[in-house]
Amino acid sequence: MNETLLILLLLFTKHFIVDFPLQRDYQLKHKGTYGHTGGILHSGLHGIGTYFCLVWFAPLSAVYLAFVDFVLHYHIDWAKMKLNKKLGYGPAQEQFWWLLGLDQYLHALTYIGLVYLITP
Repeated sequence: MNETLLILLLLFTKHFIVDFPLQRDYQLKHKGTYGHTGGILHSGLHGIGTYFCLVWFAPLSAVYLAFVDFVLHYHIDWAKMKLNKKLGYGPAQEQFWWLLGLDQYLHALTYIGLVYLITP
């Protein structure tokens, strides 16, 4: 497996672990309140995970890139939660699932961008 695919595999595995098994109700409930510790905790776990995914491949920029992931992840999740709340979308509406898909797509684009920055 080449380095680019390995880094993407690590990032997407991290994403699954932090977004699903590690995400608790406290994080989920508060991601739509800007500055709340629930959303910060969730995005912070993503940032920490990203650091560990990248440090072997880009030791000098792993902290910076992990911070970028933290900031982007926070704002992507916050915007999704705000839109769902403002528009009244829940799991029963198909638009809820569109927003969830868009959220996941934007996270994937973030990882592709991070990999682009550290691979030749």
